[in-house]
Amino acid sequence: QVQLVESGGGLVQPGGSLRLSCAASGGINSRYVMGWYRQAPGKQRDLVATITSGGSTDYADSVKGRFTISRDNAKSAVYLQMNSLNPEDTAVYYCNARHFIYRTDYWGQGTQVTVSS
Repeated sequence: QVQLVESGGGLVQPGGSLRLSCAASGGINSRYVMGWYRQAPGKQRDLVATITSGGSTDYADSVKGRFTISRDNAKSAVYLQMNSLNPEDTAVYYCNARHFIYRTDYWGQGTQVTVSS
């Protein structure tokens, strides 16, 4: 059974940085694309970034140049380095694993990121 556990969220000031971590277990391998999504109050859940096992990445326009997604396949972990945070980045951030072929989705429980002075 696949399980994803996020950590690293918290309260930061505008312009600050946070690093989110996602620990995966239960069979996540190179057949899965890993990603981060976020959902603000009253908003839909949106893509933040994805990364393949080979290191190919994709970012939402709103975070390009500020966020960096990375992956450690040996540790079954994925990370999201968030820099130059602004209040619009406030949301619950979710780790996602999607099978490249079967399109099966797995989600973590989410971690709250709040950007405020």
